[in-house]
Amino acid sequence: MSEINLENRKNKNLTQKKALQVNLDSKIYGAIVEIGAGQETARQFFSAGAAAGTVAKTMSAYDMQVSDDVYGKAGRYVSKERCEQMLRHEYDLMLNRLNESRGDESHFFAYAATVTARSYSQKNECHGWIGVRRQLSPGAEPSEIILHVRMLDDTNKEQSEALGILGVNLVHGAYYHADTPKTIIDNLQDGMGHDKRIEIDMIHFSGPEFAEVENRLMNLHLIHSWSCRAVMFDAKGGSIVPASALRKKDTVVIRGSFKPPTKVHMDMKDVAIDHFAKEDGVDADNILAVAEITMNELTGQGDDADSDFLARVDLLNELGFSVLISDYLRFFRLRSWIRRYTQNRIGIVLSVLDFDYLFAKDYYDGLEGGILEAFGKLFSDNTNVYVYPTIRDGKLITLENAAVGDDLRYLLQHLVHNKAMVSADIKDVANLQISAREVAKQIPNGRGDWEKALPSKTAEKIIERKLFGYPGEA
Repeated sequence: MSEINLENRKNKNLTQKKALQVNLDSKIYGAIVEIGAGQETARQFFSAGAAAGTVAKTMSAYDMQVSDDVYGKAGRYVSKERCEQMLRHEYDLMLNRLNESRGDESHFFAYAATVTARSYSQKNECHGWIGVRRQLSPGAEPSEIILHVRMLDDTNKEQSEALGILGVNLVHGAYYHADTPKTIIDNLQDGMGHDKRIEIDMIHFSGPEFAEVENRLMNLHLIHSWSCRAVMFDAKGGSIVPASALRKKDTVVIRGSFKPPTKVHMDMKDVAIDHFAKEDGVDADNILAVAEITMNELTGQGDDADSDFLARVDLLNELGFSVLISDYLRFFRLRSWIRRYTQNRIGIVLSVLDFDYLFAKDYYDGLEGGILEAFGKLFSDNTNVYVYPTIRDGKLITLENAAVGDDLRYLLQHLVHNKAMVSADIKDVANLQISAREVAKQIPNGRGDWEKALPSKTAEKIIERKLFGYPGEA
């Protein structure tokens, strides 16, 4: 038997094992409703055997009028709103119909999926919302897990199969790993095989049993678990689906450690937006400012690392940024990821200090076309890079006098000549010497000159909340 067939059998056995464990648990009982990709989750439970002990009802309401009649109107049929409507309706229906007869012994649940899978006639965006609403003890208030997924398989059949596996993993995890949400996330891809079939780019836990869960940390864990490569938070700190945040937006991204955000970060953002707003086709009222932090900037483990991460998101939100966390070390991969969600113009803001690795050939090791391939992808279709000056060893370094290798000098000239790279104006020369890393070293010493390097509200929050090692109890 081939290795592929052995792997497929192994994956199928794992999914069936989980489904059977749920089916044999006499307490778990509920409804499974799926719209958009067949009834694959229900099929998995039925094919495992003993599903009569678990599944009270299955349903698909494909017709929009029928769906509206059952669940009520929704702004969009494939949306979090529709998924929540489905979960509430089916769960409440379970209680109304069965609570009197078996409510003393059952842990009721409702599973819902509303997706748009690969179309027979179109190459549409394949995504959806999946959720489970369940109780862990008879009569308990329910808690929910809802997630947004992108299906990566090429065919409708394969996407439907992957969604069925995901559904089993979600229901299983919601019951058997309820006290460790990160384990639920870790197990969502079980049985998928080595190929990436499902991307999960947003997850939300709610309800009394998840009252202590910090959803931003759970979304960060999606990257740690390889469920996705990037997650986003809106300017209010809420987790958001990247496609919703970036769709039809003119997007300006500034990369940094932001530990902490400094005045020079704000200068870079303001100046870049001024340039960006003048680009062809850019609507000044449609610009989204995004602060991006790469995973290698989020070092450490445990509670300290979590607090550090949350602090950076909070401080950036207060300065008006949406926040993107990604594991895209190279700039061109970040641009490609953003382009997945918006066809509008993209602006990337960087310091001339970033040239140390941006123009380093070994930075592109493993890339067949090397630096030329990387730059071709970075500067393609409506993308501009704004380069902010700095002061190094007492000398002002700008795009115009930045040093690169002799063999790359004409490449840089080409980018500047074609306005792919644009020199950003200096907003406040006094801020050019600010280093976030140097500020971070000073914060644990208490109040001092470091405060002058930060926006006033940022410094106040660091002192008030004892962030980044500021002395005293938080």
